[in-house]
Amino acid sequence: MKVVVTGASGHVGAALVRALLARGEQVRVVAHPETNMPASLAGLDVDSVVGDVCYLPSLRSAFSGCEIVFHLAGLISIDGDRDGKVRRVNVDGAGNAASAALASGVRRFVHMSSVHAFDHHPVDAPLDESRARPGAAHPAYDRSKAEGEVAVRAVVAQGLDAVIVNPSGIIGPLDFAPSRMGQVLLYLAQRKLPGLSGGGFDWVDVRDVASGVMAAAERGRTGQNYLLSGHYATVADVARMAAEITGVPAPRLVAPAVIEDVAAVVSTAWSRLRGQRPHLTREALHALRGSRNINGARAAAELGHAPRPTKETIADAYAWFVAQGRLPELRERLAQ
Repeated sequence: MKVVVTGASGHVGAALVRALLARGEQVRVVAHPETNMPASLAGLDVDSVVGDVCYLPSLRSAFSGCEIVFHLAGLISIDGDRDGKVRRVNVDGAGNAASAALASGVRRFVHMSSVHAFDHHPVDAPLDESRARPGAAHPAYDRSKAEGEVAVRAVVAQGLDAVIVNPSGIIGPLDFAPSRMGQVLLYLAQRKLPGLSGGGFDWVDVRDVASGVMAAAERGRTGQNYLLSGHYATVADVARMAAEITGVPAPRLVAPAVIEDVAAVVSTAWSRLRGQRPHLTREALHALRGSRNINGARAAAELGHAPRPTKETIADAYAWFVAQGRLPELRERLAQ
């Protein structure tokens, strides 16, 4: 079966493409015109075609002859949407991909959204697929993911057979970029973090997300959302598990919320003055103060989603980083 993946160079894309190939699928990946074959796909038996989610005609050509489209392309932001690119990719791009799939006669379309497409407050109440969506006061990224779903549903109303998946915080191996949380794991092992955030998140293994995405293509109900959740852990919990795996002591300092708020404002302003991307923003803290109870019951019942333990995911992430030569100092310990 011929399938196509947008956003294949990302963390989930790296896992999904490998899982699809292992299953014997013929995989086509959509590469942006300005990028070469990324390291995450190097050596894989895939058909690479040029396309841009912001340019509809290129997607029609890319999707031609394929049965399933896995639309993973998206732009993550913890610093608003000052140039409009977040909206162009996450909203307009989602609508373009869905429209191209319908025009190309694709049998099934799987759209990768996010748990951030839901309002996380109140944080202690179970968050499931019926939760309200973000409003005007929410971060630009959250609103863009919710509006991207609206764009996809508009095409579903025209006849597209589509399913939407909403993963929580993705971590694990095959993290080539690396992701923000992957970088945190690296910093922990390298003793480069002076302190920790007081927040936390629901963390899910990238391989379990890839499995959930494929299951959604096979068994998901048209027009339905599926929360691909994992297990909640504070950043301090993650650091403790990382220390148990690597033998590198975790930072003892956990910043109080008021200190984090001030640091986020200062860090964002300083980074912008220097023309750099901020690493700590109020939007990042908003995410780490979200729901502590993501309910993945629908995905478990209908897709067979069964997330593995977070510590296992962290251990596998470190083993992968070591194999990639990024943490040579841990090679001997993790080989035991």
